[in-house]
Amino acid sequence: MMVFGASICFVIGFLYPLITSVVGFFLLRFFHGFSTGFKPTGTVAYVADIVPINRRGEAMGLASAFGTMGMASGPAIGSEIAIRFSLETMFQTSSFVAILSILILIGMKETLANPEKFRLSHLKIGAQDIYEKDVLLPSVIMMLSVFSFGIVLTVIPDFSEHIGMNNKGTFFTAFTLASLAVRFFAGKASDRFGRMEVLLGALLLYAIGMVVIGLAETKLMFFVGAIIFGIGTGMNSPTIFAWATDIAKVQFRGRAMATVFIALELGIMFGAFLSGLIYNNDSDNFLITFWTGAGVALIGFTILLFFIITKRPYYVKN
Repeated sequence: MMVFGASICFVIGFLYPLITSVVGFFLLRFFHGFSTGFKPTGTVAYVADIVPINRRGEAMGLASAFGTMGMASGPAIGSEIAIRFSLETMFQTSSFVAILSILILIGMKETLANPEKFRLSHLKIGAQDIYEKDVLLPSVIMMLSVFSFGIVLTVIPDFSEHIGMNNKGTFFTAFTLASLAVRFFAGKASDRFGRMEVLLGALLLYAIGMVVIGLAETKLMFFVGAIIFGIGTGMNSPTIFAWATDIAKVQFRGRAMATVFIALELGIMFGAFLSGLIYNNDSDNFLITFWTGAGVALIGFTILLFFIITKRPYYVKN
């Protein structure tokens, strides 16, 4: 599944320069989305299979650190390649990087004891296959937290230009460095102090980061907001995936990870779509756009705090 997802990235990268219509672009994006459906889901499930329970948060922090390094540094590196060379070169470079991923995966050993051979019947999806109910709460928290990331992906390029930054991906460099700096510690902290406690801090930092970015009028304040937001992200995703692994049934671990990733994609999608509507290419709307992200993060904070205080069934570590 991981090889299949990475292969899609490799092929799609060569097709972008050939697209000349909006419809074609959206169609290509649709199929490109298969890569983020297969590859990260398989990766997290694979890590969960091979890591001891008492180091699960630490391992998820390590795995997600590399994922964040790719997703967040891509815009900065891609922008620089496009500026210095061309968009075509940028897409071709992404395909080259994807094929390196495939080569690494080929040398890895399968973790399933008795993997089945692929059959077309496996593509048939029933209601029970859409989501894993045991990880519903971590999935909701994931969706509410990454809503802000959808805003960042959509609005930050224009906001960067608004405050006089030519490389629209520079924000992502600061964001990535901050995120990487805390991921290993955050995952380990969740192993010791609890998943939900660490997530409370992450959601609060998401909200603060969105507020600071919205108020930014200088590059310094802009980068301070990026760092705060990056720290929140570094604490968030490895902890949620470790939490979901904790409470998921072993035989449904892949489905559980898929459920969390669906929530992640939905959160980014809603954040991107709604921020586009609110911003509407009007710089006067930057503040309300980012503060909307802060509000959604605080909703997640409130839900999580409720479960901690009341000690509902989800507040359990296996």
